[in-house]
Amino acid sequence: MVTTPSSRPSPPAPSSTDRTPPPSELEPATATDPTQPASDATRARRPRGRRPRIPRREWLLAAGLLLLALVPSLAGAMRLEGLASGAPATPETARFVAMPVPIAIHIVSVLIYSLLGIFQFLPTMRRRHLGVHRALGRYLLVPAGFAVALSGLWMTATYQFPAIDGLGLLISRYVVGAAMALALVLALIAIGRRDVPTHAAWMIRAYALAMGAGTQVLTSGPPLLLFGAPDELGRLLQMDAGWLLNVVVAELVIARYVRPRRGDAHGSRKRRGPRTRAAQGVPSGTGR
Repeated sequence: MVTTPSSRPSPPAPSSTDRTPPPSELEPATATDPTQPASDATRARRPRGRRPRIPRREWLLAAGLLLLALVPSLAGAMRLEGLASGAPATPETARFVAMPVPIAIHIVSVLIYSLLGIFQFLPTMRRRHLGVHRALGRYLLVPAGFAVALSGLWMTATYQFPAIDGLGLLISRYVVGAAMALALVLALIAIGRRDVPTHAAWMIRAYALAMGAGTQVLTSGPPLLLFGAPDELGRLLQMDAGWLLNVVVAELVIARYVRPRRGDAHGSRKRRGPRTRAAQGVPSGTGR
């Protein structure tokens, strides 16, 4: 039996629940498409991520460096104030009064270098404010570091030091000043090659040498209280102990926190896994 078109059953009428909404009621594709950029309203509804908090160990590091720089900074500021006010010369300060420029440059540059350097070595602040880190290093920290090293060499070459500061301590001052200047030069060369870990290592070494005066308070103060004024050899050992202790701590920090990340330096090549046959240009299905 042949069914005519007129005898065919008509389809059921769509219910209100089956009604397809018109295009005007549909959500725009870009509102839920993750490949499309979010609109301003969508970005406004998103909760903003909280900035990473500075870890407690970084605050402890900053406090320790601040305490280390506090005593020599205060002593230098008082000496600078005495020179500016025209205080009468004493046997201890006669060389500074006769030639105040080297000591003034040294004190001001040490204050800048020691205090700003604290914030340069905090990883969280460096990552959060990378532009500030670069600007401070380029325009303040590195010039101040060179001023510290070169003014120290200047004072060593021109000032008449007390008899207790013998030839051995004179040589040590030359070595420390030259080593600090060399460390800054190598740090600049490394960052010019975008070798961040090597740059950080040399900056840590330069800062450790510059902070020797703070550690020397610890290496010379207790023996002075216990045994009195040292002789020439004792003075040499106390001063060199401050620099050597800082160098040892700097190398431990570099070995613990800097060298393990050399693979993440700019320009370093990551280890790659085995290449696929398609990536090697070998057609699939061949025996080669």
